[in-house]
Amino acid sequence: MSFGDPNNPYGQQPQGQPGYGYPQQAPQGIPPQGGYAYPQQAPMGYPNQSYPAGPGGYAGMPMQMPGLLKTARVLLFIIAGLQLIVGAFALLGAAFLSSTSKDDGYGSSSSSGQMAAGLIAAIALIAIAFAVWAIVLGVKFGKGGNATRITTIVYSVLFLLSSVGNFANLGNSGATPAAMLGGVIGLAIGVVILIAAVNKDSVAWFNRPRY
Repeated sequence: MSFGDPNNPYGQQPQGQPGYGYPQQAPQGIPPQGGYAYPQQAPMGYPNQSYPAGPGGYAGMPMQMPGLLKTARVLLFIIAGLQLIVGAFALLGAAFLSSTSKDDGYGSSSSSGQMAAGLIAAIALIAIAFAVWAIVLGVKFGKGGNATRITTIVYSVLFLLSSVGNFANLGNSGATPAAMLGGVIGLAIGVVILIAAVNKDSVAWFNRPRY
């Protein structure tokens, strides 16, 4: 049986041999005989397509601020507002006391009145400074890092110390039940802010990766 001239490209080719110099292609998905098949690659996704899950969040969405930290943030703003009001009234009182103590009727100034006015003004300025500090901390809770958390701890400790001092003074001076209740509320607020700053979820929030 003749298969024709093997040198003639238009002649009949022998069965099983590729024609015209090109290898036969196997159907898609089936490896060619005698060759190797390569696995098909899945489509590549986009990097940074989602955020890792963490405290207060879930996979595929940005981490949310912990609830206790949100509470501490609101308390900081409330404290700041009260401190600004107290500081403003204290400055007005200091100015009034200073003006009334300039002349005691004998043409000389009252040193005790001036000292009291200066002390009240100093306390007012400290209250205003703490108010500004609280506002800055509350604002930085959203994007601040670990330094914001440490500064919040320092603020809460100082706030607790001042609350303990005021509460002790109220107890020694025989204050009214309303004043004692206010001292207890101040201590509770300081404890909440401190716990919120050292909580593990808050630590993870302030140390979270930022893209």
